[in-house]
Amino acid sequence: MDMEVGDVEGLAAALNEISVGIADGSSVESAWAMLAYENADKHMDLISSCDCRFLHLSCCDEEIYGKFREVFPDMPLDMIDEEVMRSAPMKERWRKFGELFKHKVEDYNFGTLLRCNVEGEYDSPNTILGKSDTFVPKIQFLAIEIARNREGFNGRMRA
Repeated sequence: MDMEVGDVEGLAAALNEISVGIADGSSVESAWAMLAYENADKHMDLISSCDCRFLHLSCCDEEIYGKFREVFPDMPLDMIDEEVMRSAPMKERWRKFGELFKHKVEDYNFGTLLRCNVEGEYDSPNTILGKSDTFVPKIQFLAIEIARNREGFNGRMRA
């Protein structure tokens, strides 16, 4: 995935809506956008080039995966429904889930990109980023992508 200037600018514009009230917000969202795209680019490279069943994204993948499937046993991984993810009950479940890893996963609540459709790349139509008042915390990304790895969904991306 190559980042285009327009992609970064579009992402920065979306992040600007979130950063209202932050001093020098344009610098904040631009830096956040660049880091989010860099991480997405690295993740796409990884899942496109290796057997994802053996890929580790954190120091505690097994614990994250086990707890994820305990808390979200029926969550589909092939297509993430953004409206469901942004619902108040789901936000609360994810908040509680995230707190379990507060001291185990560095930057566990840092905003990041998440692909909605497991077969797609990281682009504007296929990411949950920061629409309205929500964003995808790193622990949520890790839980979903680790599950996609373990359950064979990300194997479809391998070239």
